[in-house]
Amino acid sequence: FLKKEAKAVGVEEVNRKYVYLTAGSCGACRFGQYHQSYELALRNSGLDAFRMFLLAQDQLDQKAAMGDGLDLNLPVTLGCLWAIFCTDLVQDLEYQVRPYEVVPGQTEAAVKESIELLYQAFRDRPRHGPWRSVLWFLTTGYFVRVMKRVRTKFDAIEVDRLRVRPTVKITGEFYLQTVEGDPNYNIHRWLETEGAEVYPAGITVWMDYLLRLGLQRFEDYAGIERGARLKLGLGRAVQAVYRATFHRLRRAMGDLPRELPHQLELRRLAAPYFHSRLDGGEGDMLVGKAIWAHQKKKAHMICELSPYSCMPNTMSIGAMAGVIGKYPDLLYAPLEIKGDAEVHALSRCQMILTEAKKRAQREFDEARAASGLTLEQVRGYLDAHPEMKRATYRVPHLGCAGQAANLVRHVGQRARR
Repeated sequence: FLKKEAKAVGVEEVNRKYVYLTAGSCGACRFGQYHQSYELALRNSGLDAFRMFLLAQDQLDQKAAMGDGLDLNLPVTLGCLWAIFCTDLVQDLEYQVRPYEVVPGQTEAAVKESIELLYQAFRDRPRHGPWRSVLWFLTTGYFVRVMKRVRTKFDAIEVDRLRVRPTVKITGEFYLQTVEGDPNYNIHRWLETEGAEVYPAGITVWMDYLLRLGLQRFEDYAGIERGARLKLGLGRAVQAVYRATFHRLRRAMGDLPRELPHQLELRRLAAPYFHSRLDGGEGDMLVGKAIWAHQKKKAHMICELSPYSCMPNTMSIGAMAGVIGKYPDLLYAPLEIKGDAEVHALSRCQMILTEAKKRAQREFDEARAASGLTLEQVRGYLDAHPEMKRATYRVPHLGCAGQAANLVRHVGQRARR
């Protein structure tokens, strides 16, 4: 894109008009080397003076030699935060619906329309000063109305939730677990083509973890550092507002997207295996999420994605050996993602996925037996209640990891009334 623009309007105009913002920091891995590759590509493209800014967890590096050009003020920051809330919710619903759609392609169309709707909503939102923006974002019903409109985009999709599919929870290094494409072997779409339902990793969960991580320092210094208890209380209030905002938008979508796991619960679950003060990468959260998903019947299988030479993920995988010793029935597939190992990684995942499919089928058979209904009777009930075949119909979680098993138990409960 930049090379094409440079030919069209000139290098100086491109340098003046555009900046490139990318994540960057000095982590316990090769993360700090990424921007060097980008700089090399820019130099080779004749764009030596092009401005590239690195956004870390705690600061924005704008490089004084290149000049600034990006004003991350409070309204922009809040807009980015609310955009993450909204897109996480859309993505979660997308992955819940697509494996069960009756007409292929309907989910893709609904997602495309939803993202366009969100783009217009954020572009056209009212503009306020810094402090009025805080008040407006926290009190407005603007985004609630937008998310209700997003929900209607999925309302026309007919689904067949009686397709028995194992649910696979994606965890791992932040970038690899959230990206959808070649950097992680297209693992999300690959799992779907192999007959699984993907439980994607939301950015919202990671940001909630960062809040918890910051508050842990005040926990440690309470009674030692002046004002630590006050800061801890204020921080927990901020975290409560953060979570309440997410769940408010989730309610606007009919509580269809999955809820946020509570950070203190994840810390408690991980504590015997991973110290909560080891804070590289996602810290103890990878272990906590795996146990949480297993105990709460949120997934049949955990797939953890690790980049080559990522120390925090290597530690997490080591800690998971202890978890597997305590929970031998937890299906866990740690995959190292690197350029020459795609076949090996996917083959390993496929072996564990085969066992997950067997468990999903066994869970479905047990649910059907408990309901006292045959498969034909369940289908007949759904045909008589077509609203239950809509993508926006909420099937309650009734102790099963798979949608098919939960649906059969739900139909059994309704049929007995």
